[in-house]
Amino acid sequence: MKTKTDIFLELWIEARTRFTNQLANITAADLEKKLLPSQNSIGFLMRHIGDVELLFAKNVFGDSTVKVTAKTVIDKYDTGEWTNLEELKAYVSKSFETLQTIVEKQKDEDWETVITTKEFGAKTKAEAFGRIVSHTAYHAGQLALIQKYC
Repeated sequence: MKTKTDIFLELWIEARTRFTNQLANITAADLEKKLLPSQNSIGFLMRHIGDVELLFAKNVFGDSTVKVTAKTVIDKYDTGEWTNLEELKAYVSKSFETLQTIVEKQKDEDWETVITTKEFGAKTKAEAFGRIVSHTAYHAGQLALIQKYC
């Protein structure tokens, strides 16, 4: 029988394929593309997904080993600096592995623990995890639209 953690991981990994399946087709030239009037480029969105995954590992799941400067969250807009494709791919690979590692350590009862963040208030870990699943899928949709129309 699968644990809650197993089920949540399967759900997140499957939802994240909306993002990861696009990575092979993104080129360095694509990173600066934006779908106007949005100010966020493909490079910014890739970095943002990684930033938020690392923030979740640290702030929601309590991984004190995570060191993250979530520049996309701090700046709140695209500064035009996210133009190195290999660095961005490595970053989102690291953010995935980091979040996966801490999530794998959760016991069934941990998912009912209430955590509080300034971004979304008090939520159970299960509810908070729903935010990261939808966050990545949301931005993956933006990436797909930029690729399609730019």
